[in-house]
Amino acid sequence: MNVLLVGQGYVGLPVSMAAVTAGFHVTGFDTDVTKATTLAGGGSHVEDIAPATVQAALDSGRYSVASSPEELGPFDVAVITVPTPLTDGAPDLSAVEAAAAMVGVLLTAGGLVVLESTTWPGTTTEVVGPILEAKSGLRAGVDFHLGYSPERIDPGNQTWRLENTPKVVGGIDQASTDAVAAFYGAFVHTVVPVGSTEVAELTKLLENTFRHVNIALVNELAMFAHDLDIDITDAVTAAATKPFGFMSFRPGPGVGGHCLPIDPTYLSWRVRRRLGTSFRFVELANDVNDHMPDYVVRRIQAGLNDRELAVRGRNVLLCGLAYKADTSDARETPTRAIVAGLLSLGARVTIADPHVPLEQFPDGVATVGGDAAALTEAARSADAVVVLVPHSDFRLDDVVAAAPWVLDCTSAAPDAANVERL
Repeated sequence: MNVLLVGQGYVGLPVSMAAVTAGFHVTGFDTDVTKATTLAGGGSHVEDIAPATVQAALDSGRYSVASSPEELGPFDVAVITVPTPLTDGAPDLSAVEAAAAMVGVLLTAGGLVVLESTTWPGTTTEVVGPILEAKSGLRAGVDFHLGYSPERIDPGNQTWRLENTPKVVGGIDQASTDAVAAFYGAFVHTVVPVGSTEVAELTKLLENTFRHVNIALVNELAMFAHDLDIDITDAVTAAATKPFGFMSFRPGPGVGGHCLPIDPTYLSWRVRRRLGTSFRFVELANDVNDHMPDYVVRRIQAGLNDRELAVRGRNVLLCGLAYKADTSDARETPTRAIVAGLLSLGARVTIADPHVPLEQFPDGVATVGGDAAALTEAARSADAVVVLVPHSDFRLDDVVAAAPWVLDCTSAAPDAANVERL
């Protein structure tokens, strides 16, 4: 069976590799020529997928890479895993629309098309389906199957991976749902069918909105707790001992990645556009989490002031550019906003992150080498060290021992007299 996987990023590449292992013939398509060339040469830009895995897929003869539509042929299954960003605060489905148009030209009777990109409920039937029908001359639910399955890839998570994370699937009719379930069932242990594509689309937004709102709750509590001279980390740890009715969320410098800063807005946009009302929980969570980088900058400024140091001209070492520990994923990272705030105050900013490529670092900052010894030495010469991402290779014990003052925004640094928590 031939599979066309549109998008070879953090979601598309793992799905491609799993499908190859299951015996499918997969063509991975990506408009990023550099990315496609790397994959075709046996490399990998996704940390969870080793180059050896890509090379084995190529050697099997069941994986190929394309960056031009002219290189593509007919398929049995097409999966769309392209970005769905925000543009001027509104959902931008241009990549989904372009992918659907390309897939529609290649679509033949009996084919299956699955959208995985996170989006507002109704996208599959109101946007993707009509484009496929217009380009192919076929009818969804009559001549071809159409479905939606939300991605649940968690970069860097070695416990819950694609194959053992339950896969929600929904189709525009029962036959489509069955076809989507059969495809993913070949390489995912548990498939969870739902009643419609809209339910499947909302499932993803519900999952991320739940996290977004609860992170905002604990972030706002952290600010109040600091003013009340209460340790929020101790309070969260204590609350987590309750065996029911509570789920632990930790405060942090903001939210990053493709999901939390973006996905809940897709839902609030749909609610406002379709129902004419606001989704107040999402909008409040956006407000709290969006302003956490500003709060971190204020805490850095206050901490230096307490030590009779002005921010201007001081060396501030930021530990972490990625949005998530032990990954290179710097999409929507709150560190960038913190850097901008510190630079505007005249601070000299250095960032340490051995996982993120140097070309992704913001302008105007210095960098620290990838080894722990270099980070420890940089901490010794800094006026303030700020832990923004708890990469396991930072060796925070050594950093804390070397630093004059540490603001820990992750609850990961060891307790010490020079450590202040968010």
